Amino acid sequence: MFSNSWHLPMNNPNAWLQFALYVGALLLVTKPLGLYLVQVLDVRGRTWLDPVVRPIERLTYRLCRIDPAREQSWIGYTFALLAFSLVGLLFTYFILRYQGHLPLNPQGLPGLAPHLAFNTAASFTTNTNWQSYGGESTMSYFSQMVALTIHNFTSAAAGIAIAAALVRGIVRQSARTIGNFWTDLVRVTYYLLA
Repeated sequence: MFSNSWHLPMNNPNAWLQFALYVGALLLVTKPLGLYLVQVLDVRGRTWLDPVVRPIERLTYRLCRIDPAREQSWIGYTFALLAFSLVGLLFTYFILRYQGHLPLNPQGLPGLAPHLAFNTAASFTTNTNWQSYGGESTMSYFSQMVALTIHNFTSAAAGIAIAAALVRGIVRQSARTIGNFWTDLVRVTYYLLA
């Protein structure tokens, strides 16, 4: 009735060796990666990528009119997350519905049905990536590259930003701010995911 495929076979030394190597590697990267993440999520934090990424980060702030030093309350942070997610959802829905009229569609695939376009847009926006379609037989190249691939970065960055805001909220018990969603989103995307 229940699958036992998740457990290690007791008489398979190779499986135990692989498991030990995996746990060892995980333990080795935990502290350095954690310290790097702290530097990324601190606006004044310095990383080894700063010489290359900092100019791009500053340009992004300037173009998007983001003040990285201005922190938000939990209400402002939540509103920014919801606004960002809503725009991403609508952008993806539009592309999926009208992919038949957009470029990079050599198979001439039609736009998705409204329910499938919404389901896919919502699942990629929320980082669940639940798919109810047949890949290349349903999605054009443009839909896959522009609508869905963007969410592989932005929805993960939004999730990490929310986790950082939660930690800040716990640590800063009496503070009125928990960071800046837009700054967290940009820094996580550029320094961690790109």
